[in-house]
Amino acid sequence: MSDLVIFDTSVLIDDLRTGRHEQRIQSVTGLIRNSSVVLAELWRGATKLAEREFLRAFARNHPILTPTEGNWLDSGQILAKIRAEHGVTPDKLRDLHFDVLIALTARSYGARLIMSNRVDFEIIRGHCNFQFEVW
Repeated sequence: MSDLVIFDTSVLIDDLRTGRHEQRIQSVTGLIRNSSVVLAELWRGATKLAEREFLRAFARNHPILTPTEGNWLDSGQILAKIRAEHGVTPDKLRDLHFDVLIALTARSYGARLIMSNRVDFEIIRGHCNFQFEVW
């Protein structure tokens, strides 16, 4: 297992809404890192004061990893392949773009990505090898 861990948006949203993953997040092995893409997604949807406070604390307490120029360029190529092979709609490609960037960032840093939306990441993993764990 990797020493670095990135939580996908799906895990953190689920935890914010239900507290379902709180114990697992606190006991995860490895150094937690943030994805700038995940934080941006979370900030976009943060409507409550408690959510914004959680995000500020999470960003303050865990270093932020950002996609590189190469990650951005690779993401476009991966999405083109997914479109060609899976016939996904432009709307679905737009939804997948952030997930591809998160996966590429995790791979670049050798981090394990923890997520709860297996289906989309299985499609991505067909075009980009990265370590992941599904909760």
